[in-house]
Formats: sequence, C-alpha cells, structure tokens
Amino acid sequence: MILTVTIRDDFHTIAVQHAARGRGITDFHIVECDRVSGRPSVTWRSHPTPSASVLTADGVTLPLDDASVLWWRRVRADQDVADHAADDHQRRLVNNDCRGGLAGALASGFHGRWVSTPEATDRAADKLYQLAVAATSGFRVPRTLVTQSRDDVVAFVRSVGRVIVKPVVGAAGPLMFTRFMDDPESIPEQSFAVCPAIYQEYIPGSHHIRLNCFGENMYAALIETDELDWRPNLNVPITRWTVPEETAELVTRVLRHLGLRMGVIDLKLTPRGEPVWLEVNPQGQFLFLEPLIGEPLTHHFLDFLLAEQAANGIGKPLAVESTT
Repeated sequence: MILTVTIRDDFHTIAVQHAARGRGITDFHIVECDRVSGRPSVTWRSHPTPSASVLTADGVTLPLDDASVLWWRRVRADQDVADHAADDHQRRLVNNDCRGGLAGALASGFHGRWVSTPEATDRAADKLYQLAVAATSGFRVPRTLVTQSRDDVVAFVRSVGRVIVKPVVGAAGPLMFTRFMDDPESIPEQSFAVCPAIYQEYIPGSHHIRLNCFGENMYAALIETDELDWRPNLNVPITRWTVPEETAELVTRVLRHLGLRMGVIDLKLTPRGEPVWLEVNPQGQFLFLEPLIGEPLTHHFLDFLLAEQAANGIGKPLAVESTT
C-alpha cells in the first residue's frame, strides 16, 4: 500500500492517484493532514504492541502496518475548526494536537519507506543548509549573505555587484518573488532589522533549469527568459533539457547528503553554460511542466513510488483490480 500525507485537494497527489487507478492499482490512499479534526482520523495504541491507524480521504480506516511507502507530500496546514474552537487558544490546541497526533502515529506506526523522511525533509528545506551542502558537493553556489544589517548589505552590494533578495523561509499566502536589491542605502534601516533576508549574488543569463529528481531518474526543463524569477510568466520557451552526466552526479551527491529520495531543483546556467545551484524543494511542484515539455511526469512519479515499494519489500503488495 502506498500512503500519501497532504492537504485537501492537492492536485499532484490526486493526479498520481488517478494514474494509479488507471493502471488498476487500488491501494493508493490519501490522508488529508488538514482534515484530522472533527472525525476519528488518528488512532494509536501502545498495548499489547504499538499500533496505529489513519483515516483516508475516502473514509477508509487503514492500519499503518499495511503501508510500504509513505509520500510525505504536504504536511503543514491548519485545521478547519470553525465549528469546535471558540478562541485562538482553542484553535492553536486543535491545530497542534492534530498535527502532533498524526505525526506521532506515523513516526511510530509506519515501518516502510519514506519519500522523504520528515527529518530529512525539514532539514533540506533550510535554504542555508542546502547551499552549504551543494557547495561542499561541488556545485557553484551564488555568494550569499543573510543579515538584518543594512550596513552589511551595502558592503555586500559594493563587493559583489548586482544582488537579489528573497525570503529565508517565506509564509503561506501570495507568492513572494525574487527581487533585485539595487540601492540598499535608500531603504530605512528598520526595514532590514525586521527579520533576516537572503541577499545573493545575481547570476546573469536567461537559461533557468527546473530539474525533477525521482529516485535515480531525472527529468528537467530549460526555461528561457530574461526575467529574474520565471514563475509569474510561463508563456516563454520551455523545452526538455538533457541533464549532463556531471550535473546529474552533483545532484545525486547533494540529495544523498540531504537524505532526500526526491527533490525539485532550481539551477541557472551561466552564459558559459556552468550550472549554478539555487535551491531544492523537497516536495516541489512539477506537474505544471508535463504539458509544456511533453513529459509524462505523473506516470514517472508513480513508477518511482512503485519502485520504492519494490525496493522496500515491507507491507502487503498493491491490490490490482482483476481484468478478467
């Protein structure tokens, strides 16, 4: 059984589940982490031996011992508690205990293969840590400063040249796009002091790489645009990009160091074609590329999950509907 933990109506998870059912695979289940509250979603027992079960989006209660692969897709979301939480304290209690109960049940009751483990996912999401790992692994990374000091930013711009700025972590809500930081002296000191931000050397060029790594397989797109951040406008040339062997080896080295079984990676090619590491999202979006480059990423990812199950060898085999 393959189990996915995500938020309600997550397009990626639903698409992969649909692909599985299209192949006659029925044991692909979704647990919605933002719908734990208000129904019996999590059960954990310590005796006679520790055991746990979870409620799926289809309303089926499943013992975690039956699962062999767990896709740790989207896991940080608040509950809809409008009907049973009167104030902020109660809402925090419900959110924290639902999150903790589900995470604890999975940590103690699931014994299969994680994609990827919560610990690795959280650590790899740290942009500073992953930059350090990428550099140690042999990638060129942009010169980077994280600070709350305007004086440090001014000195950094004078030393590096053109600089971009982006959040260290970010927040739920509207996307925060990468921006140029051309004149830090014109910005009040208080604006810098509010919170740290990432200030980074601008890498010139118009060739951006979105590289999806599923286990040992890589599927990449070349996005050609002069925009600093390509995400607001996909009406630009986007084509398949064959990952050079040397780049593939570096990516594999980084993901192994980070403990990730998958990753969605952003690179940028310099005018000379050198790949520069920007960041990895342990559970990034990838299906938007499928129609743009004509690559069946949904089925590639399903194949990856099935391969993880075969490599794990734990739990019952996937149920496949009879064709007779």
